Amino acid sequence: MPRLSLDYDHEAELRRLRPVIERLCRIGLTGKTIEVIGRENLVPSGPNLLIGNHIGSFKDVATLFGASTRPLFFNANAQIFSREEFGALVHKHLKRHMGRIGSVLDFMLNPYKFLFVDYIASHIARVGSIPISLLSSKRDAVERCEDYMRRGRAVVSLQGRGRVDPRAPNPFIWPFGRGVAFIAYDLLEKEGLHVPVTPLAFFGTHVAWLVPFTIRLNIGAPIYIRDYLGGGRDASILRFKAAQEARVLELFKDILRRR
Repeated sequence: MPRLSLDYDHEAELRRLRPVIERLCRIGLTGKTIEVIGRENLVPSGPNLLIGNHIGSFKDVATLFGASTRPLFFNANAQIFSREEFGALVHKHLKRHMGRIGSVLDFMLNPYKFLFVDYIASHIARVGSIPISLLSSKRDAVERCEDYMRRGRAVVSLQGRGRVDPRAPNPFIWPFGRGVAFIAYDLLEKEGLHVPVTPLAFFGTHVAWLVPFTIRLNIGAPIYIRDYLGGGRDASILRFKAAQEARVLELFKDILRRR
């Protein structure tokens, strides 16, 4: 996995690659129409953490990328930074969502999939994405996120494994981690930095690639950890984490009411 200096100009790389990324997003959203609710709630500049449910793998990323006009930096599964692991991940995704047809499609599209996987794995670090290991410490990722906040960047942290879990109490919203709340608390306590946290809810991104469907993204007004302080560090972080999850659930229910 490439390790770039924190001073690498990721914004310039994003601007340079934006036309290519937009084309890849359109391909990834083939068959889908997009409806964005609450676009005015996006923070236009300065530090911003965005958090939401993660049910559609690359389709969540593509939808949000198209909704925002500012550079976004995504927390991403560390496997995507490796050609071999990312290729296996794509195969697993197609098989999970499309069964035997997915395996056949993976075989038929293999030459194109190789080009896609090679391009993404080669450039994902250059556009400032932050690798998140699902199995080991996330300390490096937290430190990089905090550095991005100091630089006035917007970081997206989607919660879940990029799919619907029918065994879960809420198949569309997995339990949130404490990372975003911890970062917001740490920066407020140590540096007096008030980071707006923007809640997001996705619906429709879980529908398989090529299948026609309307994807809805609901963007809520930012919330701040300063409004959830009390009882010490751990209690404040847990309270803010719960508030994020509750807000995303509200936005998700609002999507369902609009259908």
